[in-house]
Amino acid sequence: MATLRDIKRKIGAVTKTQSITRAMNMVAAAKLRTTQVKMERFKSYSEKYKEVITRLTQVAPIGEEFSLLEVREEIKKVHLVAIGSDRGLCGAYNSNLVREVEKFITDAKSKDQETFLTIVGRKIRDYFRRRAVNIKAQYVGVVGKIDYIMARRMAEDIVSSFTSGEADEVYVFYNRFVSMVRQEPTVEQFLPIKPEVPEEGVSLLEYIYEPSPRLILEQILPKSLNIHLYSSILESEVGEHAARMRAMENATSNCKELITTLTLIFNKTRQAAITRELMDIVGGAEALRS
Repeated sequence: MATLRDIKRKIGAVTKTQSITRAMNMVAAAKLRTTQVKMERFKSYSEKYKEVITRLTQVAPIGEEFSLLEVREEIKKVHLVAIGSDRGLCGAYNSNLVREVEKFITDAKSKDQETFLTIVGRKIRDYFRRRAVNIKAQYVGVVGKIDYIMARRMAEDIVSSFTSGEADEVYVFYNRFVSMVRQEPTVEQFLPIKPEVPEEGVSLLEYIYEPSPRLILEQILPKSLNIHLYSSILESEVGEHAARMRAMENATSNCKELITTLTLIFNKTRQAAITRELMDIVGGAEALRS
């Protein structure tokens, strides 16, 4: 049975852990608010950009020069972009995403398709490196520091794999932020670009374009990929902070319960020790009296 000193030491250790998890929860909450504002502002821009491309593809004749829209007849190689986190302590945030990537790779193998990865985040990189997966590029130690300019450079490298024929399709995997308690692993086709199809019965307003819709489309298609990637990175970051905040809340709550349990054990053990001492005193007094 543990001594009073051992129990007291455990209570002290758990109390220190609780203060750490509480501090990490507060840091995650602050980062969440900052990144969420950035994500929501950029999301409005991203949605409007998608709308413009949808309109242009409806009115502009699509020719061979639009290589980013080209659907290959045979899919032999697929480029996967997985966006995770550099740090842990965020629950099942990375493991859920890894599961989706592995599912996709298994499905691709069944179709005799080769896959290779571009990975953002140390945790996912370490996982796939242990499993000898073909990693084309990796961005480690940059999560939370990626701005639009860096995302554009990353997108250019990804696009070059498609335009050079190294990949026939490109998909992006990230955790979409749904709510504070839910981050949904999401797979989106990155290349070839698939313009959204307007709903039936919904008529698009007619615009006058200057220069022609074709020339405008040539200019904005590459930029739309930069926007797509950066938007996915921001969503992933918000999801990471929310997952870590939730994990630290649970850890703090568990520490509180453990401290309560250990305190109860400490009090019971101390009471038992006091009772034994009293019994010894009473026993000694009775012996002297007799």
